[in-house]
Amino acid sequence: MRDIKMILCALDLSQQSALVAEHAVMLAKAFDAEVLAVYAAPALTQYVGFHVPPSSIENFVGEIVSGAEQSMKEFVSEHFSGIKASGRVVNGYAAEEILNAAGECKADIIVMGTHGRSGIDRILFGSVAEKIVKGSPIPVMTIRPAE
Repeated sequence: MRDIKMILCALDLSQQSALVAEHAVMLAKAFDAEVLAVYAAPALTQYVGFHVPPSSIENFVGEIVSGAEQSMKEFVSEHFSGIKASGRVVNGYAAEEILNAAGECKADIIVMGTHGRSGIDRILFGSVAEKIVKGSPIPVMTIRPAE
């Protein structure tokens, strides 16, 4: 079995994120590993051509990132105590940015939640978790939402 020294914990900062963090902490303690918690803020670049000034979109994204950075800082201090952990907010398409972050930090495993969507919801909204599982060169642990 591979040694796990770096865990990337992908979060959406929803209520389910606490459950995902629990699993990442459990793995980190079992393997004496470090955790990098990552939140991917939406890019919104696809809306630049819709009669919205690019500067307005850039300002809005900047506010999202600033808020997410503060939320991430609070989340990491609350949910990752007792282990070596840090948080990072990235900007772009979630699956792509999470996989990039995993490569940059040389993660050994990705731990993330799944919304458990099916049917038309899955067709309309897609699945970040599915894209990461299919595109990841390293193992991915997905945590289904609590009922």
